[in-house]
Order: sequence, then structure tokens, then C-alpha cells
Amino acid sequence: MPVVERLHFPDEAARHAAFPVTRHSIFMGHAGVSPLPKVAEEAIQLAAHRSAVDSQEYDGFPKEIDAARAVAARLLVSAKPEEIALVGPTALGLNLVASGLDWHAGDEVVYYPGDYPSNVYPWTDLARQGVKPVPVAPAHTGHITPELVFAALTPRTKLVALASCHFLTGYRLDYKTIGTELKKRGILFCLDAIQSLGATEVDVAYVDFLSADSHKWLLGPLGAGIFYVKAEHFAKVRPALLGSWNVTSPRFIAQDEIAFPDTGRRYECGALFGLGILGMKASMEMLLQLGVDPIEQRLLGLHTYAADLFRKAGYEILSDAFPASAHGFEARTGIVTIRKPGASDTDYAALFQKMKAKKITASLRWDIQGAPHFRFSPHFYNTEADFDVVLEALTS
Repeated sequence: MPVVERLHFPDEAARHAAFPVTRHSIFMGHAGVSPLPKVAEEAIQLAAHRSAVDSQEYDGFPKEIDAARAVAARLLVSAKPEEIALVGPTALGLNLVASGLDWHAGDEVVYYPGDYPSNVYPWTDLARQGVKPVPVAPAHTGHITPELVFAALTPRTKLVALASCHFLTGYRLDYKTIGTELKKRGILFCLDAIQSLGATEVDVAYVDFLSADSHKWLLGPLGAGIFYVKAEHFAKVRPALLGSWNVTSPRFIAQDEIAFPDTGRRYECGALFGLGILGMKASMEMLLQLGVDPIEQRLLGLHTYAADLFRKAGYEILSDAFPASAHGFEARTGIVTIRKPGASDTDYAALFQKMKAKKITASLRWDIQGAPHFRFSPHFYNTEADFDVVLEALTS
């Protein structure tokens, strides 16, 4: 497997080898579904070959899966491998929290209605059980500040469920400040981390639950993901899905009583997506080798470069409106979202097609008021020159 040893490639041939998508296009859609790097492709091919000539549970397969848990735990900084479940989609992990906690009528859950739907429906649906969903309402899309969250808390608040980064604006959540205060108050904290994991440090010391699929900034396959539950909360979150893998069944014989393993495997009810997990593992190892902090600094540098370009071309940059933090918190991320004053939906559609014709992958997204935006989400292997090509496509 080719090893990516540094953020800046020595030449284009090396970049093309490590990220084949760069051979024919400019990909800036990592906040959507990312292409696979070569290391992930080859890890999947190797596992698939071994599965074809032997068995899908070939000798050593369980150890490789356990190794993936250990790599995921390193990425989550304060996590332990036994606190990791490899259950796949972000929505699945969030639903396991919503379904597994013991709710009572009158309990409250704080959430953001303008978040990605996967992190809205699990919480609003709790109203069927008499739980009160309490929305936060920022003045600007995605600007969830600690003060806004704290103002929504009451003695009945049981859980706060938020995203680490807003999917449209790219506004980063100050989850450490929020998590520190919630812990003092005995309130649980669930983090949807899919828009952060792999692009910035995520430390689960400040949260109780976390879920993230690998197909965005982790550069992993669709359907492979990480679900984290702090070990002290295993008894609080009962597995909502039961099967032979997570209920103790010696010799695969069903028992009269249901008992779960005392690890994150208690949330894995059936066969795991082995090929996807091993592809995710390869991508995570690459990111850890490069260093998440240097990756974040690279993304912020690209953000600054792109924002300057688009601003001079007459576009509004959503991150320009991010509120200043009193303690130096960096709200910007790798997501650069722009809008063209006075442009119609038809204008946006035409420009989007121009980018597609130039083999540029970005995202056309709308806010809750129905206003269109272009969202660019490069990763560390993208270059400033990529943005120069994007601007030419938008302005030529």
C-alpha cells in the first residue's frame, strides 16, 4: 500500500497515486460523500480477496476488527477500544441512544431543528413517549453557541444532542465548553461528529455518546462507522437491537435470560460490515499518521485562501458572519459555503452545471429559508490551485 507521509505531496504523480480521484477531477465534496484514498481501496481489495479464497471470517479477521476499534479509539483521543461499537451509519448510533435511554414523561432533550435530519428526527420522535424536545434557535443558521445551549437547559433536561459542525455553514460547535458545563449539571451529551471526525480533533472526554459514519472527512467507505458510549453509561443505554452477536449465547444457543457483553460490542447485534470497517481502518491510520492537528491547520489555510478568492469575486462567505469568541475558539472548519447576492435558483443551477462540466465536485445546498448556497469542502490533499480552477468556472 502507498504510504501518505506528509500533507504536501512532492509532485502531482504522488498525489494522483494516493488519491486517484485527483487524476481527472477536483473533488471538494467531503462534507457529502468522499472518494476513497488508495490505502482504503487496497485494504478492501485485500480483505475481499482473502474472503474469496478462504472465508469472510478468514483466520485473523476478528483480530483485524479489534484493531479497527483500537484505531478508532485513538482518533477519539480519550476513548477506550472497549467503548467502541462499529455499527455503521451515524443515524443508527443516534437512534440507539434515543431508543436505549430510559425516558420518562416530562423529560427534556435539547436539539437544533436546523441540523441535518439524522440528528433531528431521533429526538423529535421522543415526543410520542411524553418527552419534550426543546429546540435551540440561533439568530443565524448553525451558530450554536454555548450560551444559547445553556439558556435552553432546565431541571428536566436529560440530554443535549447536537452536531459537532453544522453541515451547511461549517460552524464548529464548542463542544468542550458545552460538555464541561453539562457534566457539572449531570446532563448527558450526545454528539453527531460526522462533520468533524478526521478533520479536527475530537475528544470524547467531553461527551457521553458519539456517532459518525466514515464516508466524509474520515475518507472511509459508506456504511462503516463508529459509535461511542462512555463505559459508565452502558447500563443507561440498553441495546435496542438484539441478536446472537450482542446477547450472550454460548455455542449459539439462545438463553432464557438476556445478558450483554460489558463492552461496546453490546450494541453490535449482528454480522459487521467487515470490508467497510477494514477500509475505514486504513483511512483512519493514514489520518493519524499525518496528524489530525496538521490536517486541521491545512484545512483552515485552504478556507482562508478560498474565502479571499470568492470574496473578491463578489460572493458572500458564510464564515465571515461567525460570531467572535471571547476565549479564542475557532469556529471555522474545512467547509467554505458561499452565496451570490441577487442570484436566482436558475443562476445557481447553471453555475453548478458549469462546475460539473469542468469535473468539479461541490454541493448545492439550501438553508431553511430556501436560499441556495454553494458548499465547498476540500480535504488536505486539495490545493490552492484547485480553488483557482473553481473560481474560473464560476466567473468565466
